[in-house]
Amino acid sequence: MERRFRQVDVFGQGPCTGNPVAVVLDAEGLDDEALRRFSVWTNLSECTFVLPPSEPGADYRVRIFSLSTELPFAGHPTLGTARAWLDAGGTPATPGVVVQECAAGLVPVRVDGDRLAFAAPPRLRSGPVAPETVEALVEILGIGPEQVLDAEWLDNGPGWVGLLLDGAGTVLDLRPDASAHPGRWDIGVIGAHDPGAETAFELRAFFTEGDEPLREDPVTGSLNAAAAEWLIATGRARAPYVAAQGTAMGRRGRIQLSSEDGRLWVGGRAEVLLSGTAALP
Repeated sequence: MERRFRQVDVFGQGPCTGNPVAVVLDAEGLDDEALRRFSVWTNLSECTFVLPPSEPGADYRVRIFSLSTELPFAGHPTLGTARAWLDAGGTPATPGVVVQECAAGLVPVRVDGDRLAFAAPPRLRSGPVAPETVEALVEILGIGPEQVLDAEWLDNGPGWVGLLLDGAGTVLDLRPDASAHPGRWDIGVIGAHDPGAETAFELRAFFTEGDEPLREDPVTGSLNAAAAEWLIATGRARAPYVAAQGTAMGRRGRIQLSSEDGRLWVGGRAEVLLSGTAALP
């Protein structure tokens, strides 16, 4: 069966500079194994499947996969799915706001031309990180413990553990290796740029899929959302600000963090680069 398909570049500053997400529209009738198989086949950090909503007030329902692992929420797939749905002719019930239903609940997405922004969901886990976990992370990242300024759980769906390092330069120089610490890892690293720089912080996100080698996600909305909550709450950042991610991979991700009506909004560009159909059962 031919199903509508889009591949969307999210958080970039031009085509192929952000993070791609594969979006299958009209995903009714696909079983879990088909969803996982297609997601793994795309070999992207995330793939989403759009379904009719089941909650009042939602414009659509989405299932989000990171390769074979289903996630309750993820940031760049949220913006990419909203853009794909709009591009395919979707019309939100409330003009200018798409309401996405996912396993984490209803997530509003504001539409402003080529820029979209989602309201950051609450964290599922926060607070300090156990010293033994920090020690393992230091070994994985190949840095000294003195280069870690702080650590915090940044889990808002993807189970990010966040490390604040001693600067953007340290973040960009990382060459992590998790071979001595097998298992599931979702590691977010943050470093401040010098005052007056184009962006306030540099972020990188590393994750594993089972026992496979560590991978890097180019630009990560969920990590930036949780990191912003932490940085703002601890007085290390003030909204609005712009963060950079993907630099070490040759990307030019730019994530806009702002606060309005007591909510944190995470935004950036979302551009459809591939449009067509996917042959799925």
